[in-house]
Amino acid sequence: MINSSPSSRQPLRESWPRERLEHERAIALGQSIDSTTWSNYSSALNSYLDFVKKHNFPVDPTPDTLSFYTVYMSHYIKPSSVDTYLSGICQQLEPFFPEVRKNRKSVLVHRTIAGCKRIKAIPTTRKRALTIDDLCLVLNNHGTTPNHDDLLFHAQLTIGFFALLRLGELTYPDNHNLQNPQKTTKRTSVEISATSFQFFLPGHKADRFFEGNSIVLLKNNSSSIPVFQKFNNYLISRDKLFPYSSPLWLMSNGEIPTRSFFIRRLRHFFDADISGHSLRAGGATWLALTNTPPSIIQAAGRWSSDSFQIYIRKNPILVHALMQTPLSQTI
Repeated sequence: MINSSPSSRQPLRESWPRERLEHERAIALGQSIDSTTWSNYSSALNSYLDFVKKHNFPVDPTPDTLSFYTVYMSHYIKPSSVDTYLSGICQQLEPFFPEVRKNRKSVLVHRTIAGCKRIKAIPTTRKRALTIDDLCLVLNNHGTTPNHDDLLFHAQLTIGFFALLRLGELTYPDNHNLQNPQKTTKRTSVEISATSFQFFLPGHKADRFFEGNSIVLLKNNSSSIPVFQKFNNYLISRDKLFPYSSPLWLMSNGEIPTRSFFIRRLRHFFDADISGHSLRAGGATWLALTNTPPSIIQAAGRWSSDSFQIYIRKNPILVHALMQTPLSQTI
C-alpha cells in the first residue's frame, strides 16, 4: 500500500458514485476529437464494417483483415485515403479491440499499404494558390459596393489570405450537426490600434491544447491590398446591422456564413482549380515571394511542422525570379 506524505494535504473533495464517473468519462471521451474528425472516422468505420460483412470476416481487426481491407478499398479510392481510413478505424475500434493499433502497424499491413500506393500511384493534384492579382480581380470587380454580403466576402477573402486562415476558421460547415459555437470568432475580441488590428481565433482541431490564437495584421503591409480598409468597411456595416450579436462574421440575414456561401462567391470569379485551401496556400506563397523566413511563415500559419512547405506552390527558381519583379499595381 502507498502512503501519502504527512506534509501533503489535499483539499476536501466529495467522492463520486461510479455512475457519475462513467458519465463524466463518456463526456470527456466524446470531446477527445473534433466533431468533423469524428464524422470522418465514423464513415471509415462504416466502410470497414460493410467490408467484413460482405466477405464474411469477423469484425476483429487482425493484420490479415486490415490487409485485405486495404487491398479491397484501394481499388475504389486512393490508397492514401485508405491509410487515413485505417486511422479512423483504429480510433473507433480500440475500446473493443485493444490490439487494433498494434495490428495496424504490423509489417503485413504496412507493406500492403506501400504496395497499393505503388500500384495505384497517381499524380497529386492540388488547387491553385491565390495570387495578389487574383485578389485585385475580385476587389476591383465589386468596387465600392454597399452590399453587406460583398463586404463580408471581401473581408474574409483578404484576411484569409494574409492571415493564412483555413476556410473552416472563417465559416461554418454546411452540415448543421458539425457547427460548433465554441469555434466562433467573437466581435468583442477585435482590437484596433494605430498600426495594427487583431481578433482572437478560438481553438480548432489542429490546436492540441485548445488555447486559440490571436490573429494580428498590420494596417499597412507590403502588398497593394488595403486589408484593413476591407475589414473596417465590413465591420461598420456589421455593427450597424447587428450591434448586439456576438459572432464577428455575419451575413446580411444575421447568420454565420457557411462554407457554401464563400465558395459560391469564389466561383463567380474562378474555376474549380481555386478552392478554400487556395487562400492559405496563396498567403504562404506570397510570404515566400516577399522573402519571409520559413520560420515566420510556419508561425504565421500556425503549422506545428514543416508541412507548410507544401503550400508554397512555386518552383524555387520561379520564386527567385518573381521576387525581382514589382507586385501588382495599387487598387
